[in-house]
Amino acid sequence: MEHSDDESPPDTPPGRFYAGTIKKLFPGAGMGVVRSATGREIPFAAVHVIVTGPINRFEDLREGMTIGFDVGWTSKGLRVTVLHTGD
Repeated sequence: MEHSDDESPPDTPPGRFYAGTIKKLFPGAGMGVVRSATGREIPFAAVHVIVTGPINRFEDLREGMTIGFDVGWTSKGLRVTVLHTGD
């Protein structure tokens, strides 16, 4: 299946994760949005994301936090699947 440029993942990461920041969190809904280093905004849901690193709970994430992340395809399109909070 071919995807348009708007649906392609961010540029290939230099390490294990893509670089980005948490742009918006919706704690009540358990959702959030990551902004990649290239400016792309990718949503995530707490129940479908693995949080790793020194901060490893959704409840401890903060808007503006620098993170590493990985993505995957779901029935709703590209979504964040892993958030890494440190090296």
